[in-house]
Amino acid sequence: MGRRMLWRLLAVLPILLVVSFVAFMLLALNPVDPAEQLVGPTATQAQVDARRHELDLDEPLMARYGDWLRDAVHGDLGASIYTTTAVTSSLKDRAGVTLSLTLGGLLVAVAIGVPLGAWAALRAGRRTDRLVTAGSTLGQAIPTFWLGTILVLVFAERWEIFNAVFYVSPGESIVGWLKSITLPSIALGATGAAWIARHTRSELVTVLEQDYIQTALAKGASRRQVLFGHAARNAAPPLLTVIAVLVSMLLGASLVIERVFALPGLGSLALEAITRNDPAPLLGFVLCAVLIVVIVNVLLDITHALLDPRVHRS
Repeated sequence: MGRRMLWRLLAVLPILLVVSFVAFMLLALNPVDPAEQLVGPTATQAQVDARRHELDLDEPLMARYGDWLRDAVHGDLGASIYTTTAVTSSLKDRAGVTLSLTLGGLLVAVAIGVPLGAWAALRAGRRTDRLVTAGSTLGQAIPTFWLGTILVLVFAERWEIFNAVFYVSPGESIVGWLKSITLPSIALGATGAAWIARHTRSELVTVLEQDYIQTALAKGASRRQVLFGHAARNAAPPLLTVIAVLVSMLLGASLVIERVFALPGLGSLALEAITRNDPAPLLGFVLCAVLIVVIVNVLLDITHALLDPRVHRS
C-alpha cells in the first residue's frame, strides 16, 4: 500500500503541471487586453504598449508560461495586476474561509444524509422510505443561493441568531467563527445531504439483499445489528467515493455561497478576478482547487485500502 500511495502522491505534480498549462493558455486566449483595461479607453497606443511591456504581455506565450512556471516552483504565483497583491498571500489569507465553509458543508451533508439514508434503507418500500426519497429529490432541486438567502432573512435578519455577512476567524473567537459559518455551511450542505441520503439508501439496500446478510437475519440477528455490524462496512467504500466527489461540488458551490454571505474566501477571490479580468489570482484559484481535490482523492485511496483488504494487498 505504501508504494501505491507514493505513486499517487507523485502523480499530483504532473496533474498540476497539465492544469496550470491549460488554464494559462485559456486565460491568454481572452480577447480582452488587461493592459487596455488598466490604462483606460482614452490612452494612446504608446501607453498601451508601454503597459503591455511592463506586464510582459508582449513576450511569446510559451516564454511567459515558462517564466510563470519557474517562479511558481519557488512559490511565487504572480500578483494581481490591479492591486499588486501577491497571489500566494491572497490564497493564504482566503483559503481558511473556503476550507472552513467546505468542511462545514461536508459535515452537514454527512451528519444529515447518512442517518436519513440508513433509516430509509431499514424501511425499504415503506412510507418512511418513500418520504425520505421524495425529500432527497426535493433537496437536490433547491438552489443553493436561494436557500442561503432564506436562511439569512430568517435566522440573521429576523431572529438575529447568526451573522449574516460578517466573517470571524477562529483566532479571534471560536464562538463568533461558528456563528459566521453555520448558515453558509447549512446552505452549502443541504443539497449534499440529499445527495448522500439517496446514495446511502441505495448502497445499503443493495448490501442488505446479499446472501450473507440474509443468513445473518435467518440466524436471529436484528436488521439494526446487521446494518451496523456487516452492511455499513461493505457499503462504506462506494459511499466514500460519493463523499469525495461531493467535496469537488462543494468547492464549486462555495463561489455562490461566499457571494451570498459576503465571505472573503477563495470563491470571492475567483469571482473578483473574473470580473476584473485579473489572470494571476484566477490561475492561483484553479491550482488551489485542483490541489484540494487531488489531496481528497489520495485520502480516499488510503481509506479504501484500510477498509478493503483486496486494495491493501494490491
